[in-house]
Amino acid sequence: MSDSLINCCWNRRELLQLLTTGVVAFSTSQLSARAAEERGPQRSKSLITLWLAGGPSQLETWDPHPGTRIGGPTKAIDTSIQGTQICEWYPQTAEILNSFCVIRSVVSKEGDHERGTYVVRTGYRPEPTVVHPSLGSIVYHELPRGGLEIPGHVSLGDGQFATRGGYLGEESTAFRVFEPGRNLTNLEAPVDPERHQRRLETLGQLSEGFLNGRRYPIANSLHQKTIDSALKMMTSEQLKAFSISDEPAAVLAAYGDHPFGRGCLVARRLIEMGVRAVDVTLNGFDTHANNFGLSKGRAEILDPALSTLVTDLKSRDLWDSTVVLVCGEFGRTPQINPLDGRDHWPHGFSILLGGGGLASGRVIGATDPQGVKSPENPIEIPQIMASILQVLGIDFQKEIFTPIGRPIRLTSGQPLAALFKA
Repeated sequence: MSDSLINCCWNRRELLQLLTTGVVAFSTSQLSARAAEERGPQRSKSLITLWLAGGPSQLETWDPHPGTRIGGPTKAIDTSIQGTQICEWYPQTAEILNSFCVIRSVVSKEGDHERGTYVVRTGYRPEPTVVHPSLGSIVYHELPRGGLEIPGHVSLGDGQFATRGGYLGEESTAFRVFEPGRNLTNLEAPVDPERHQRRLETLGQLSEGFLNGRRYPIANSLHQKTIDSALKMMTSEQLKAFSISDEPAAVLAAYGDHPFGRGCLVARRLIEMGVRAVDVTLNGFDTHANNFGLSKGRAEILDPALSTLVTDLKSRDLWDSTVVLVCGEFGRTPQINPLDGRDHWPHGFSILLGGGGLASGRVIGATDPQGVKSPENPIEIPQIMASILQVLGIDFQKEIFTPIGRPIRLTSGQPLAALFKA
């Protein structure tokens, strides 16, 4: 085990002790009793996606090749998966890496940011005649939400490409929070309760009048449903899941005092409440120039947030019911360009996938240390999609009819056997 890995152990032990003692006081006391009571693998499952926007370099994250022509100056450290190393800038993640499967041979046919994002998000290449739903939208649409009064699909952070409901409808599109951990805007009435009630009564009268002669087209819209959902959300105690004001300072510090760290903490709170799909975006991985400096800066944010999230989910008995996916739209070229950067590379990049009952501590696929040959055991995005849907209890072969009557499967892939426990 490397020195950097050993040095971080004491801090993580302190954090784990904090998370499992009365200091945290299981902050679900402010959350719903239903969510607080359900723990362990029997709990309805959810998905957290940590989206690394811009295309993170596999060589500066989960698949370094130190000492080779393509490795550059990046060094590697040992991890909790025996014989497996990752980039030296991720000492805390190295400690909890055996919670994940490391897939090092992901391939895609799209090397453009928007199109590449579409493929990884949906499992399909863009088409002019249909918008496919994102993975989070499928999870939201297919899994039960019980008494949830807040959105069941949430996107945290300032991501450029929103996760969309596509042919599943706008109801499945993610509710976006650009500054996670801050107070949500426009959710408190700007007037006193009596005046607010009079406004609602007036709105009801106007809506009823508008319905005359238009009941069929209005019934097929989300107009009234959106109003009803918004009003219920405005008065719901479950809104506290979006706030981190009651979290101990040590927990806030462990995640990191920045939008991504706060987003990961809010993601845990939302999952604990019963939200089915949460995305947290970390921008800044488009490293055409200064790849090594920029990648190190991103690691300083991602490493503590990711490792703390895993520790937190486990301490609250939520790990076995929560799938955690760490990915971007593609990787970076083995070759280092004249600007000391790496360019777009969809031909063999890395993701982390764990939790939810999936296998762990496995490394799947490999890339060529010389950057010439195709990856060993290439894994396509639809295989990953199918695997996630299956472990979440969703029929990955299910066929949905789009609004124009076109039948489309949720994913075209088959689950990857290596991702499941024997």
